[in-house]
Amino acid sequence: MKLSLRSFIIIFPFLFILPFITGCTNNESEVKSPVENFNSFGLAVDSLIEVHGTINSGETLGDILTPHGVSDKKIFQIAEEAHEIFPVKSFRAGDEYYLYAKWDSTETVHYLVYVRNPVEYVVFDLRDSVKVYHGKKEVSIKERVFASSIKNSLWQTLESQNVNPEVAVKLSEIYAWQIDFFRIQVNDSLKVVYEELFVDGKSTGVGKILTASFRHRNEDFFAFRFEKNDEVGYYDEKGNSLRKAFLKAPLKFSRISSRFSLKRFHPVLGRYKAHLGTDYAAPTGTPIMTVGDGVVTEASYTSGNGNYVKVRHNATYTTQYLHMSKFAKGIRPGSAVKQGQIIGYVGSTGLATGPHVCFRFWKNGKQVDALREKLPTSNPVAKEYRKDFELVRDSLITKLIQNSLAIN
Repeated sequence: MKLSLRSFIIIFPFLFILPFITGCTNNESEVKSPVENFNSFGLAVDSLIEVHGTINSGETLGDILTPHGVSDKKIFQIAEEAHEIFPVKSFRAGDEYYLYAKWDSTETVHYLVYVRNPVEYVVFDLRDSVKVYHGKKEVSIKERVFASSIKNSLWQTLESQNVNPEVAVKLSEIYAWQIDFFRIQVNDSLKVVYEELFVDGKSTGVGKILTASFRHRNEDFFAFRFEKNDEVGYYDEKGNSLRKAFLKAPLKFSRISSRFSLKRFHPVLGRYKAHLGTDYAAPTGTPIMTVGDGVVTEASYTSGNGNYVKVRHNATYTTQYLHMSKFAKGIRPGSAVKQGQIIGYVGSTGLATGPHVCFRFWKNGKQVDALREKLPTSNPVAKEYRKDFELVRDSLITKLIQNSLAIN
């Protein structure tokens, strides 16, 4: 139930004694009186009353404004004015809104603010002629440094030490060509310098990963963020791009359930035969990505492979993805695909005992073990930017050394 300001006037005398009788409760909207120096949305609202609410499923602009005395004609005018800027049909259940109104003999709503996310909002200025515009809150950035050994998984290690798990997602994308995150070992270790974002004093997410050092299988993998001419990339200490021609795996997070083998006991056929691929177990419906740019040559079904997709990347390399539950939209022979694009979803079609993707890799027409291949690299830092890169790299190395915590 929405609480209008007219209702507020009627029940005002009871507000002083009600908390002692019933205790304080949170309703759908909360009234505060009056707001002083409220500049979070850039509005001058010192003399106005604030009503804060959350949009319920199926709730409309009219449902929000009508209890506060806004006429149907005005609501229609607002919807018309907002159509090109932010259609009111875009309101989502669970999002917050704020009403600011003048409290005189009658209630007059001056502003409706719809909060899209912690940073972005939409202002409906209802004074005189209706105006609708987008706004952004100021985002402050704090540089964070984290260092730890890996206790179980990267995700759990970060979570156990109250580090936003978004750091793990970003690192998995940066290191997708160097580190197989399904094979991280206990006592692998990590140092990372990253940006944490704050709005109104509250943490709202992770910004840029500036640099990282990942020790994996007794080898150090460095990543340095370098931006030039609006192009951003991550490079190792020698200036080589971390981006390679292929991703390490076709799934973001999973586990290897069966490796490439020339003689493996087949769980369905009940006999030994070659298994010329790598199986990644994951829940049904998990998105499968192509590991590199290319063209789909096959998207079909066989009794053994189930639903599968085959991608030719160039004259040398081809990959195949088996046992899909279904293909992604638009995936058919002749379709061009980009590295990391979703081409299908994990399933157990064909000769499969459970949901997984069998990932197969061809080099010069011969199936090989993708985990043992030395994959080609992308372009390094251009010669004309080499000195600029080295200055950035040396500065970031200093941050890793001086500011990092002791390895736990």
